Amino acid sequence: MKTITAIIPVRAGSTRLKNKNVAPFAGTNLLVNKINQLKQVKDITKIVVSSDSDLMLEMAKAAGADTHKRAPEYCDEKTKTFGEVVRHIAESVDGDTILWATCTSPLVFPKDYREAIEAYYPALEQGFDSLMSVESFKRYIWNEDGPLNYELGLKHVPSQQLPTLYFVTDGILMAPREKMIEWAYFHGRNPYKFVVDKRTGCDIDDGLDLACARAWLDMDESVSQIDPYIIGKK
Repeated sequence: MKTITAIIPVRAGSTRLKNKNVAPFAGTNLLVNKINQLKQVKDITKIVVSSDSDLMLEMAKAAGADTHKRAPEYCDEKTKTFGEVVRHIAESVDGDTILWATCTSPLVFPKDYREAIEAYYPALEQGFDSLMSVESFKRYIWNEDGPLNYELGLKHVPSQQLPTLYFVTDGILMAPREKMIEWAYFHGRNPYKFVVDKRTGCDIDDGLDLACARAWLDMDESVSQIDPYIIGKK
């Protein structure tokens, strides 16, 4: 039997938004909301909350999740590198596959996890080494030296004609547990890109993100699919 362990990593020392991981959301808080979402996905064998916070670990237990107490050096973002943190957590749980599920992506719903899991195993058979959720976009990108993906002047093209780019949303990350340990990372160099829309890809870093997520929570999904270029056009 293939087993999937869902990991929810949280810590006490959020810097950009204080107590971010337990911010009020959907009638509860972000952490408990994520546990409740994952509990609705039957293919997930176990849900583990990894944290240095006794308060968050108690919340996790009360909501029906397993817990992993992380030492402070794996949470302060100084003593250990991010890769060391990923490896430490992966080594501290069991299961064939780890699904890294951040509670700061609260609009990844059970159906999204089910679809990702359904795509994950065929993707491995096709030669991909992991799965990561991404949002595709077509925007004019610059660095300090100028435009990166388009030309100025007569060769300028409408944004719809730009090459498709992707950014990682961090909402769904899946890989074999042993590979996460080997890579010290939550996906490999050849991940399957699981494309999500803007609402699903919402990731909370600050107060504005949190306000947006709350506003989007009850929005009909069809609204988020409207092409922004046609809004307001006659």
